[in-house]
Amino acid sequence: MISRKSLSPNFLRPVIEFENQLSQLDKMLVDVINVSPSIRNRINQLRTSLVSLKKDIFISLTPLQKLHLVRQPDRPTTLDYIDNIMDNWVELHGDRGGTDDLAIVGGIGSINSITTVFIGHQRGKDTKDNVVRNFGMASPGGYRKALRLMKHANRFNFPILTFIDTPGAWAGMEAEKLGQGEAIAVNLREMFSFEVPIICTIIGEGGSGGALGIGVGDKILMLQHAVYTVATPEACAAILWKDSTKSLVAAESLRITSYDLRTLGIIDDIVEEPLCGSQSNPSQAAKNLKIKLLSELDVLLKLTGEERKKMRYSKFRRIGKFYESSQP
Repeated sequence: MISRKSLSPNFLRPVIEFENQLSQLDKMLVDVINVSPSIRNRINQLRTSLVSLKKDIFISLTPLQKLHLVRQPDRPTTLDYIDNIMDNWVELHGDRGGTDDLAIVGGIGSINSITTVFIGHQRGKDTKDNVVRNFGMASPGGYRKALRLMKHANRFNFPILTFIDTPGAWAGMEAEKLGQGEAIAVNLREMFSFEVPIICTIIGEGGSGGALGIGVGDKILMLQHAVYTVATPEACAAILWKDSTKSLVAAESLRITSYDLRTLGIIDDIVEEPLCGSQSNPSQAAKNLKIKLLSELDVLLKLTGEERKKMRYSKFRRIGKFYESSQP
């Protein structure tokens, strides 16, 4: 069943109304001793129709609708996935420079007896938590904390798993004073130099340089309904047309969905989500992701560090490459 912890997007309201009516019908029938088989059959038919309705809606979601879906507060966060994927784990804090940005979480964990370092953006579950987490928008200290943990992983030969879920890096004036651009750029450079396996997964919204700061890997995975973009559709529309109402056009043009990005070669593979998205069944979503991560780790761990570095470099050099024909 679809969660109702938050205000649902418009495209989900018909489904929620349908589910509510079926639930009310079930409650009414509890006290009825003799319910005719025809009524039972009709209810079962309605449940089947509900599943079909859900499938139809989620197959036909527009890019902007997917963006609204992944912004829902009840969508699983990095720590939700870590809690379900890791056999045991411990969170580590601080950048050793005086700050501990809570928009970035990281630590050491074990997945099927493989010790790994995990790093990810962390959104809040409610308004108060989001204020503490800065809505998943990391400061320079957050990216330096991530870099410290990645260097630790490289030193002790631990694979690195990153989880991307941010509308973008913190764009405040204080962030610029503290070296936001430099912190992200250093992470990009250093991630190309690490010899350990790196797997990056976009679990929700992957926005701009904020996503790239922990987004260089041997394999880039993406949850089925996640989005990954150089700028939010709202920002793109405001920049290009000075009109935020054109965000639908911007979302279509930006090619932000997992299927578009796989076709373009930006990501490597798509991890299937449960029907109605990961928030409808977080444990199943984590199970699907765990299976994929273990499969990719099994392949990457068989390569040498130098082979992984060359593969990583070649992968990103191919992104955006195109050929122009001289033929009329």
